[in-house]
Amino acid sequence: MISTLAHLARSARVGFVLAREGALALVDPSVLPPAARGLIALGRLIERRGAGSSATRLAAALTRLGPSYVKFGQFLATRPDVVGMKIAEDLSALQDRMAPFPMAQARAAIEAAHGKPAEASFAEFGEPVAAASIAQVHRARRKDGTEVAVKILRPGIRDRFHRDLAAMRFGAELAERRSPEARRLRFVAIVETLARSVAMEMDLRLEAAALSEFAENTKEDKDFRVPVPDWQLTAREILIDEWIDGIRLSDVEALRAAGHDLPALGRNVIQSFLKHAIRDGFFHADMHPGNLFVDAEGRLVAVDGGIMGRLGHKERRFLAEILFGFITRDYRRVAEVHFEAGYVPPHHSVDDFAQAIRAVGEPIHDKRADEISMAKVLTLLFEITGLFDMATRTELVMLQKTMVVVEGVARTLDPHLDMWTTAEPVVRDWLTRNLGPIGRIEDAGRSVRTLVGSLANLPETVGRAERVLGQLEESSRHGFSLDEASIQAIGRAEAARNRWGNWALWLIAALLAWILFFD
Repeated sequence: MISTLAHLARSARVGFVLAREGALALVDPSVLPPAARGLIALGRLIERRGAGSSATRLAAALTRLGPSYVKFGQFLATRPDVVGMKIAEDLSALQDRMAPFPMAQARAAIEAAHGKPAEASFAEFGEPVAAASIAQVHRARRKDGTEVAVKILRPGIRDRFHRDLAAMRFGAELAERRSPEARRLRFVAIVETLARSVAMEMDLRLEAAALSEFAENTKEDKDFRVPVPDWQLTAREILIDEWIDGIRLSDVEALRAAGHDLPALGRNVIQSFLKHAIRDGFFHADMHPGNLFVDAEGRLVAVDGGIMGRLGHKERRFLAEILFGFITRDYRRVAEVHFEAGYVPPHHSVDDFAQAIRAVGEPIHDKRADEISMAKVLTLLFEITGLFDMATRTELVMLQKTMVVVEGVARTLDPHLDMWTTAEPVVRDWLTRNLGPIGRIEDAGRSVRTLVGSLANLPETVGRAERVLGQLEESSRHGFSLDEASIQAIGRAEAARNRWGNWALWLIAALLAWILFFD
């Protein structure tokens, strides 16, 4: 009861800030139930004058709500299937720039992690050069003269995220109980995915491990690299890696002045990302310009491994065949791959799905390369997912959204970049390698290993099957029964759930009015 009221109070505050900043103007009330439409109308009454354009309203509200919601907004930017492509694009520009915490706290964190003062670990330890929602970065110099980046977790950030995520989880569960569309889009799974992502981001040893794996995968790539972590000084709250001297990809004029080939850099951005996703199944999922540099040798350098994406072999094949199908206009094959991967329910028609895919692909081939927008392509794809009852695949949506960001970065370097021609060599090489004779032999090897593992577990599996069949047979003879107490408990739980759902809406409205009165 108390925790529910606490969640309602936090939700009311969130609703008030969203309403005050004008973010509710982004919601289409026609798709909402009557009670929710009433709350939206009530919220619009307290909208602040001069709230700004839609691109700034939501970002301003999330920034005002604090670090947890800034991170949530950045995460929603990877879910255009939930918030729509326009809002996702606006959220992609959300600045993860927070006020830095004091140097005294940074030094205390280093001393707690290393068991000695910062001066004992570093010859120099400078002021923060960047401060984000979870951590901030300092430039330092080790005793041997090597320059390093020191990333330090914000004090108390775990407790803050824990409280805010609990409130988000409460709202997602309430939405799923009342909305079939919310269940299809898996609101609860979205919050849980965010919770897992944040949990990993708040253990900087895991980020060091991601950077280490990423560096190992890309060590043969001559035009791409990542900073190497220092395992001896890295701890749960502290990450030490090499300092990158380079030019940010966002500074196009500086890149041009330094003599870099901008179109070649644009191609490198696209092809590097596709290599990591398709070849390695492990890719940087936050490739905005602030995380990308060009070093003196012209290599692309990606920093900040806090958000990484993974793809299994099946998903990598799916991605490669889908891209190649669009490139070659083989829409039938694109549709078949969706069905083979199990992404489209089998009761739908392959031919109907191929027709829908053609509606996405053909407009691409009728335009010049610089007129093709990956964002528009994905908008159509997400509409199709709803039409054909496709459940949300979090790993694929993150991949697709990263592709949009990567395309945007590459187009700032070369406005006429041809996304499909640039992608074709990487995709073709992977398909040739993995679907050719060598790839089939490797697939056969994987199948044999799986079969051997299954045979080794066969006696245990048979035993479990016999027990389950015995229980089913017993139940079929005597029926499935519930005692009176269980039936009454189910009835009470269902009644309480419905009661709380209705009361929740009214309490939120009352709390909003109370906040407005005392604001």
